[in-house]
Amino acid sequence: LQEDVDIPSRRVLITGATGLLGRAVFKEFNDNNWNAVGCGYRRAQPRFEQINLLDSIAVHDIVHDFQPHVIVHCAAERRPDVVESQPDAASQLNVAASANLAKEAAGIGAFLIYISTDYVFDGTSPPYKETDAPNPLNLYGKTKLEGEKAVLENHEGAAVLRVPVLYGEVERLEESAVTVMFDKVQFSNKSANMDHWQQRFPTNVKDVAAVCRQLAEKRMLDPSVKGTFHWSGNEQMTKYEMACAIADAFNLPSSHLRPITDSPVVGAPRPRNAQLDCSKLEMLGIGQRTPFRAGIKESLWPFLVDKRWRQTVFH
Repeated sequence: LQEDVDIPSRRVLITGATGLLGRAVFKEFNDNNWNAVGCGYRRAQPRFEQINLLDSIAVHDIVHDFQPHVIVHCAAERRPDVVESQPDAASQLNVAASANLAKEAAGIGAFLIYISTDYVFDGTSPPYKETDAPNPLNLYGKTKLEGEKAVLENHEGAAVLRVPVLYGEVERLEESAVTVMFDKVQFSNKSANMDHWQQRFPTNVKDVAAVCRQLAEKRMLDPSVKGTFHWSGNEQMTKYEMACAIADAFNLPSSHLRPITDSPVVGAPRPRNAQLDCSKLEMLGIGQRTPFRAGIKESLWPFLVDKRWRQTVFH
């Protein structure tokens, strides 16, 4: 009996546990009576298992040793411009490693949640339901879509969870396409061009983590929970609007921020508006949404340069 008290009996394995989303997923399961094991690669030790997901023997061994009930596959190359410049490496991680993990999960009867992206859609006719035809515009979206197919082909009972641009408590501002704007917002002595063309739905990693746990727990009771799902914040904002909201949250000026309404010329092509329809999960009673202003404050205040701001908030 004593063992049950110390170690929860439900086991979850999280890949990419050192990343922005993976850290939140690990914490969510760990804080809610799951026995969570995280694996990472470059940043793994000492907290997480160091596993190269391209090493199929290492992957087989950890899955068989730990025998997880659930695997949440967060690891990916998620920077569209890096995917374009290193297509083979990106395909190895986003497709081949995902296919292999799905095989291993199916082999022990574990529920696999593969994290995918709104970039599988071309952004011309939002909002997108799970049944809508994907048409990725860039190689990142193509590799993630191939990964989805590989997962579902190798594991009939797996789930795909598509999410849009993520933010949360970052280790470095560059970790999220949302938080990376904070320096431009803070240094108001020089004007900054901000994209005001692409419609985004910034989503807090804590919310995605909660959805993963709720999905896993529902699946433990109901084997019909599988297939493709969408989750997203519901506040539509361009990067310019996010930057203004960030400035406002910290009482900083935003007059130096310049909205650029033309479609971007450089980098991998992006969908204009790939809004995800989340009603399928909502109908299952699954979901959580942190208001952007609250979530971004929590994420960014450690990176605030002018700490005088704290006086207005905490005193």
